[in-house]
Parts: sequence; structure tokens; C-alpha cells
Amino acid sequence: MKVLIAAGGTGGHVNPALAVAGEIKKRHPDWEICFVGTPDRIESKIVPEAGFPLKTIEMSGFKRGFSPAEIKANIKTVTRLLKSSGAVKKIINDFQPDVAVGFGGYVSGPVIRMAAKMGVPTAIHEQNAYPGVTNKALAEKVDAVMLTVEDAKKHLKCKNEPIITGLPVRGELLEADGEISRVELGFDERPIVLCMGGSLGARAINEAIIDAIAYDKRREKYNFLIATGQYGLWVPDKMREKGVEPDNYKNIEIRTYISDMARCLSAADVVVCRAGASSLSEFEALGKPSILIPSPNVTENHQFHNAMALVNNNAAVIIEEKDLDGKKLGEAIDNLLADKNRLKEIGENARKMAVTDSASRICDIVEGLVK
Repeated sequence: MKVLIAAGGTGGHVNPALAVAGEIKKRHPDWEICFVGTPDRIESKIVPEAGFPLKTIEMSGFKRGFSPAEIKANIKTVTRLLKSSGAVKKIINDFQPDVAVGFGGYVSGPVIRMAAKMGVPTAIHEQNAYPGVTNKALAEKVDAVMLTVEDAKKHLKCKNEPIITGLPVRGELLEADGEISRVELGFDERPIVLCMGGSLGARAINEAIIDAIAYDKRREKYNFLIATGQYGLWVPDKMREKGVEPDNYKNIEIRTYISDMARCLSAADVVVCRAGASSLSEFEALGKPSILIPSPNVTENHQFHNAMALVNNNAAVIIEEKDLDGKKLGEAIDNLLADKNRLKEIGENARKMAVTDSASRICDIVEGLVK
């Protein structure tokens, strides 16, 4: 049997797809799996590293503004979209898949649309609580729609009843021991606050955590592990401007990236983060209380809807970026860590939302489509 997987753009799309591909290979070592992605994004590196072949097409997304640069980018996107049909058709004809599954990213739309048109059994996975335009359109055409959360169902008109599968979480996260991780990180018994804004970084979150640490003596009360992102290299200097020399505090660790997420997340008592679907699934799986600051710069404001799926279940705290400052963030951290019962309740509620066998559920559906 042959499985074609379309996923690209970010680790949030590609890593769950790889988790499912791994589950398929575990069950069916003789099945062939081929990925379709773009040549210049994360999938071009991590898919081959995972041992799977990758076919690429040039694809990009539409910009929402009307500046000359954005108009030029949109013209390029239209051109790529028109060219993609022939390229996708050739990939499908060459590979002859028995099933095609889309996990999101710009590449997923044209691949799954063409596969359905050519009579290949198809499925999509929607990560977010508020689906994007592409998956809304595909939902009416594909044979199976898989959802991370129940909230997404009301926004979709599906050919068949959608199925809640959750979002696959990396195995090392589920196996991590928080107490061992704390020791390995070198932190003392004070609560650990993990703050991160994605691989590029989120300026608003970086600025707020600096102010939260600088005022009200929080630098004495907690351990802080801060991932600034690629565009946050200024954070240590800004902290010094606020009167805190991070090099003098063993309980303040500043990194650009977190490469050992299983260790850092398992050790954390509270997480401050954006509200991407992949991150939220990890918080749920580990039962981590979180303060979520949804990005306002994403399609359909989907991170807000992702966050509210937890907030409505008393499984997280939300601060919208328009309301964010150091005072508000600091108070939110203090309020959570000062109330052990509430902290425990939020973490337990998050864990109740977790689907830890998501890759297996998705694999079951793929098998059903092949049969």
C-alpha cells in the first residue's frame, strides 16, 4: 500500500505528520510513504532526516495587506498555485497512492484537492479550533475529516461526520520525568516559569516577561527559563537596562531556542506561550498549567479560538496581546503559583483534554480508507 502525506511550512504541521508516518511504518513496515512539501521550509530538512522521501512543489500563502510588496507576493502565490496543478498531478501519477492525507500548510490544499479529483481516497487533519479557509473547502470533498478539538466541528460542513483524533505528540514528551528534568536543568526548588514565543520569537511576550521579572522582585521568587526566538537576541541587554543582570542570577536562563523541549516542558510549573495547536496538545499531554497569549497575526485569529478551547474548560489562562504588559503577566504568574489548588486543577483539566493515542487513531482512519 502507498500513502501520500501533504504537510509543510511549520513544525506544527510536519511533526504530527511524521508521528503518524512513524505509526504507519510500525504497523506496516512494507507500506510506502511519500511526503509532499515545499523546498525551502522546515519539511525539506526534517522529513528526509526522518527517513521518508519528499517531493516538493513551489507554494506560498496569500498576504492580507495591500502594500506593493504584499501585492507582488500575492501575484507570485497565484502563479505558483496555477503551476502547482501540473506538478501535483505528476507526483500522484508517478507515486500511485492508495490514500492521501493532508496535515496543513500551503502545500496541503492543492495536493489533497487534486488527489480527490483523481479518485484517490483522501483525509485531512485540522489542528485548530477555528479551521482555515483551505480546510473548510476541502472538508466537503474529502472522505475523512480529523479534528484536534470538538470546537472545530461547528465551523465545518463535511462530506462525512468528522472524527476527533487529537493532535499527535512526540513520544519523548510523554515519557519525560519532571523531577529528573529539573535536576538536569540545574534549577533549585523554586517554581519554574517557562516562557517562549516560537522559533522566531514574539516581541510582545519578550518585553512583558522582562518587565514581569524586573518588577516586584519576581527574579527572587521563581526560576525563569526564557526562549527568546531568533529575533529576540536583544532580550539580555534589555533586561540589564531594567536593572537585572541575568548573568548574576542562576535562576534566570535565557536561550534563543529550546532544543530539549521534553526536558524543559516536563520540569515547568507554569508555561507562558502562544496558542499554536501543537504546543497546546503538548501542554495537555503533560497536564501543564499555561498562560496563553494568542498571536493576533494569524489567519482567522485561530490561536484565540485554540486558547479559548482550554480556557472554557478551566484548563488555561488567557491574556490577549492587546492587553498584555509586564504588570498583567507578572500578576497572572503570581496568582497561579500562589494558589496551589488552582494550579493543580488547571493542570488536571488540561490533562483531561489530552488525546495521547492520536497517532494511533489517525492511523486507524488511514487504514480504513485504504481498505
